[in-house]
Amino acid sequence: MANSRAALNLRNGLSIPKPKSTSNIFAIGTDLLRNILFLLFLLRWTRKSVLQIRGRGPFGTLIDAYTSLRRLSYAIFLGLPGVRTQVKSQVAETIKKLEGKLVPRGPGVSRYLTLPKEAWNDQQVSAELEKLGEMKHTRWEDGRVSGAVYHGEDSLINVQVEAFRRFMVANPIHPDVFPGVRKMEAEIVAMVLALFNAPPGAAGVTTSGGTESILMACMSARQKAYTERGVTEPEMIIPDTAHAAFHKAAAYFNIKLHQVACPSPTYSVSIKAVSRLINSNTILLVGSAPSFPHGIIDDIAALSRLALRRRLPLHVDCCLGSFLMPLLSRAGFPTQPFDFTLKGVTSISCDTHKYGFAPKGNSTLLYRTAALRTYQYFISPDWSGGVYGSIGIAGSRPGALIASCWASLMSVGENGYIDSCHSIVGAAKKIETAIREDPALKDDLKVMGKPLVSVVAFDSPTLNIYDIADSMSAKGWHLNALQNPPGLHVAVTLPIVKVVDKLLEDLVAVVEDEKERERVRIVEGKGKKGQARGDSAALYGVAGSLPDKSVVVQLAVGFLDTLYKA
Repeated sequence: MANSRAALNLRNGLSIPKPKSTSNIFAIGTDLLRNILFLLFLLRWTRKSVLQIRGRGPFGTLIDAYTSLRRLSYAIFLGLPGVRTQVKSQVAETIKKLEGKLVPRGPGVSRYLTLPKEAWNDQQVSAELEKLGEMKHTRWEDGRVSGAVYHGEDSLINVQVEAFRRFMVANPIHPDVFPGVRKMEAEIVAMVLALFNAPPGAAGVTTSGGTESILMACMSARQKAYTERGVTEPEMIIPDTAHAAFHKAAAYFNIKLHQVACPSPTYSVSIKAVSRLINSNTILLVGSAPSFPHGIIDDIAALSRLALRRRLPLHVDCCLGSFLMPLLSRAGFPTQPFDFTLKGVTSISCDTHKYGFAPKGNSTLLYRTAALRTYQYFISPDWSGGVYGSIGIAGSRPGALIASCWASLMSVGENGYIDSCHSIVGAAKKIETAIREDPALKDDLKVMGKPLVSVVAFDSPTLNIYDIADSMSAKGWHLNALQNPPGLHVAVTLPIVKVVDKLLEDLVAVVEDEKERERVRIVEGKGKKGQARGDSAALYGVAGSLPDKSVVVQLAVGFLDTLYKA
């Protein structure tokens, strides 16, 4: 009996834990997982914030935050019912005016919206082509267009047409069927590599233009970083004057884009600012030789040293510099180091269809090593149609354009390119000198930076630069309008060389006319530098000044849509 009481007391004195229910264990696990996810989220955004502050600095971070808040506030304002309706109406009116300029209408205009029932004969096709070629346009033939057309000489065009005709049906995706095209393409790359002082083992590709060259350079850098370092959130650092194709690459390939200011008076990228932005996700540094907006060569030597020190690829965009940059010194002009002689330069884009004078649709992308080139390849080894491989975005490519490019390089030759460099850069120097020294221009126009190649950019401290652009357009000139900051530029080409004196004469006349308008405004008590009036002002001076760029985007979408209105 005593033993039974003792056993009972022992059972009552011990607390035997009951097994926890499955629901309690699940709840604990859920809480733990939630806490881990929150911690990871907190760490992720803390790291991003630290990198932002380190890259932009406290003041720069505040400016970025203010800019974003201002843009958001303005977007909300533009979205208000009354404002939205008014903006939509004004955008539609502007697009309608644009359509009236670009899309021919009225008597004498034929529109072909369906296939002809019966085939046209050769004479009919030829007559219609001639009619299309004579449509009213800015006279590039007379040197009236900045950039756009880079040679236009009949003798070279004849050579290009013959090469195009001979290889009309060629497609380099079939090298066994068109071995001549394969040979010419390889030789184009070899010639351009030599021009840019490429080391042994360097490689390259041809592309359809500067944009594709830049896209592929960014793709290669992204794939290299992913393969070698496991980078899954790639970032690249570019000058804010770098070509818009880098923005396109960032959008296409999901690369975060850091833009570094290129302020006056040099308009060259700040190396210190680039260095601060580098982190473990950085896949590429970029420099321009020269930049499109202002024709300024970034400090590629300093970028090269930085790239070597941080073990990062450096791409030099020489699409606009083309065959001028490598030949500046031999043509008697000052230059800066920019090519593969700088050890940190890993890739260069060069447009053979600019100052290489090849037909449009030709560019090259050069790599320091063949291994870098492989990162842009696409290969599908198990496709049901067979093993598929391509060097870039396109599969089939026009062999006729490759043949025309090869024929251009061989027809002009090294000495011919040196002579062209002398003429083109010499004309650019003449424009620059006139703006800096001509009493009729120097007080009202200011050259932006110190250009060394073919582009001369200028702004005005006294006049509305966009009115100058529109007045030059009224005289038959097509110059390039710039923004952030406002300006104009002239990209000198061989056609412009022949009429550079006329360009300067008209520029002097336009500036004097604009000064007279300003004098009238002052007499009337309206103040200086009146509101701009023309098309350039509508896009850049008014809509372009808005914090929220949605209006500009709508105008651009309307413009692009108009291009396909028959």
